[in-house]
Amino acid sequence: MNGAPDLTLFSMFMSGLLLLIPLFLVWYFKMGLFNSLLISTFRMAIQLFLIGFFLEYLFKYNHFIINILWFTIMITVAVFSVIKNSNLNIKHFFLPVFVSFALANFFVVLYFNTFIVQLDYIFDAKYIIAIGGMLLGNSLRANVVGLGDFYKSIHKEENLYFYKLALGANKFEALLPFAKKSFVAAINPTLASMATMGIVSLPGMMTGQILGGSVPLVAIKYQIAIMIAILASTVLSIGMSIVLTVKYSFEKSGVMKKNIVK
Repeated sequence: MNGAPDLTLFSMFMSGLLLLIPLFLVWYFKMGLFNSLLISTFRMAIQLFLIGFFLEYLFKYNHFIINILWFTIMITVAVFSVIKNSNLNIKHFFLPVFVSFALANFFVVLYFNTFIVQLDYIFDAKYIIAIGGMLLGNSLRANVVGLGDFYKSIHKEENLYFYKLALGANKFEALLPFAKKSFVAAINPTLASMATMGIVSLPGMMTGQILGGSVPLVAIKYQIAIMIAILASTVLSIGMSIVLTVKYSFEKSGVMKKNIVK
């Protein structure tokens, strides 16, 4: 099987024309998203083209220090995005969320490269960056939902939290129901995607493999493997994020610190 054909300038222009559909709808119904949609699309295109040129050199030199450094930068950007989109205080949350992301995603991507793909060089740039990017993207979405829901729920139902403390529960016992609820909310989208995969949608990893020339059965094996890896990294990162941030977000008395939720 041959790889996917290159897209010409005309192809990209025709792709851009599809943008007129959402632009027209948000303008006609006055949704207030016209500028955001344009800016987000423009930023996406510029960032992807720039990273495309950068990755050519990254793959060419393929030095493990550079590869690890770039993956660390990816994690850092993901952490800032999680905290910003969860409306949480960067001062209290950056370190614990960074540690959670780094441990979860480094562990899973190196496990994937060592035992699943069985690479001779487990720090290969193509796998560290590509697999790591898929893990990070899903961890990011889950943590935005999970962390945001956890702290907003506590802030909103503060009386229920204090009631549990008054009944004799320690801090972690009082927080456990909130943590369970937020964990389920964070994981549910991944589970729903896995449950309908292959019937409702052909996922990105499988589509990329097929367009790249792999036979469907090989693509399916990779997709199964990456989805399990995504689930593992998502569960680890959201679990550790909730546990580690609690230490930085509450006073010794059990009261949540001020300005945790913006």
